[in-house]
Amino acid sequence: MTTFNPFEEKPINIEKTFLDWKSLNPRPYDKHDTDPYTKCRIILMNGTEFEAQWFSRNFSRHCYDNELRQQLALVRRVEQQQQKRISCLKPKDESILEHTISYEQLAVDLTSVLAKNECNCTVKNALNLALLEDFDHLYRYSNLLDIEYGIHPEKLVGGYTEIMPARPTISEHRHPLDSIFPYVNNDKVDTLTKLNIGIITAAEQQTMNYYMNVANLYNKSDVGRRLYQEIGMIEEEHVSQYESLKDTRATWLEELLLHEYTECYLYYSCLQTECHSRIKRIWEECLLQEITHLHKAKDLLHKYEKKDWDEVIPDGDLPKILVLQPNIGYVRDVIATTTGNTQQGLCVVPLHDLPESANFYKYQNIVNRDISCVASHNVIDCRIKYKHKDYRYQTAPSPLKELRDRQKDNTTLARDPRCTPKESTVCGTTENSCSCISKSCDGKTTMF
Repeated sequence: MTTFNPFEEKPINIEKTFLDWKSLNPRPYDKHDTDPYTKCRIILMNGTEFEAQWFSRNFSRHCYDNELRQQLALVRRVEQQQQKRISCLKPKDESILEHTISYEQLAVDLTSVLAKNECNCTVKNALNLALLEDFDHLYRYSNLLDIEYGIHPEKLVGGYTEIMPARPTISEHRHPLDSIFPYVNNDKVDTLTKLNIGIITAAEQQTMNYYMNVANLYNKSDVGRRLYQEIGMIEEEHVSQYESLKDTRATWLEELLLHEYTECYLYYSCLQTECHSRIKRIWEECLLQEITHLHKAKDLLHKYEKKDWDEVIPDGDLPKILVLQPNIGYVRDVIATTTGNTQQGLCVVPLHDLPESANFYKYQNIVNRDISCVASHNVIDCRIKYKHKDYRYQTAPSPLKELRDRQKDNTTLARDPRCTPKESTVCGTTENSCSCISKSCDGKTTMF
C-alpha cells in the first residue's frame, strides 16, 4: 500500500495560498443528486476548520510572544478562508432540518468508523456511548422531518444508515460531573488514537455549535425549536466527554502540530474517497494548504521548544485513511450490548450499577420532571398520533425488544433500571473483565 507522509512533502509560501472572493464562493452541491457521504465530508471538514481556528485563537490569547502570535494569525487567516469556502458548498434550498439529517448521519457513521478502529478501551467506550445517542438523535430529527416537511429521511441518508431508536434521548441527560473521562497519555497511545480524539471532538463541537445557533431560527414549530434545544444539550455533554480525552500535558505547540497533522489526514482521506469531481479538487487544494500549515507548525515547535516533530508524532506516515461507509451491523451490535449503559464519574457503567443516590437520577429528576415537556418524546408522540406509528428505516426489527414497539415511545430504557436489560457490556467485554474500566472507575486521573 502506498504511504503518504505530509512531513516529506514540499510546502509552499503561505501567502500564495490566500484566496480571492470568487474562490471563496464555490458553486454549492445539488442537494437532490449529491451522495450523502459527500455532504457528510463537507460538514466534517467545516467543523475541522472551525476547531483549527478556534484553537489558534485560544493559543494566541494565552501567548506572550508577539512574533509567534503573528505566525498564528497568518495560518489562522487561511484556516478561516478554508472554512468559509467549505461552508458555502451547502445550497440555499437545503433546509435547516435537511442539513441536520446529514449532521447526524455523519455523527453515526464517523463515530462507528473511529470506534471500530480504536484500540484504546477508554476512547472506544466513549465513542460507543455517544454513538447510540447520536443514532437516536437521527431517529428523532427524522420523525420531525417526516411530520413537518413530508420528506422521507431514508432518501437523505441514501439507505446507508438505519433510522430507528437506540438509547432514548430522554435517558441521555446526565449530571455534568458524569461527563469527563480520564485523559490519555500521548506518549503511550497510537497516533491513530490521537487523531480519533481530535477528529471526534471537532465534529461534535461543530454539531453543538450548529444546534446552538439554529434552534431559535427553526420556524416550522415550537416542538422543533425545543428539539434542537434539547439535543443541543446532549451535544454539549458529548463535547465535554471527548475533549476530556485529550492529553492535558501537551504543550500549545505540540497541540498545534497535532491539529495540522489531523487536517492533513482528513483532507487526504477526503481526497482519496470523494466521488464528486469538483469538490474533490477543493479537497486537493486544501490538502496542499494544510501541508504548508503543518510545516509551519513543525518549524515553530523546533524554534520555541527545541523539539523535532517526530517527538510528538513518531511516524509521519498517515494511518489507514478514514472512509465514511455504512456501519449497520456494527451499530446493531452496539445497540444490542450497550444500550443500558450510562456514565458515572470517569467511566461507562451499566445503569443497574448506579446507586439510588447517583447524580444521574438527581439530574434526571430535575430536567425530566415532566415528561410531557420533553421535546424528544413529544416529536415521536406527534408522529404516532398523526400516522399511528413512528417513522423508521430499518433492515430488520430492532435488536432490543424494548425498542420494537412502533406505537409507543420508550421513555424508561436506560433511565429506569426496572425497564432496562441487565445484560450490558462495555468495550466488547463484561465490565468486570475490562481492565481499563476498573482503572478509570477508581476516581483517579489515570492515563492510558
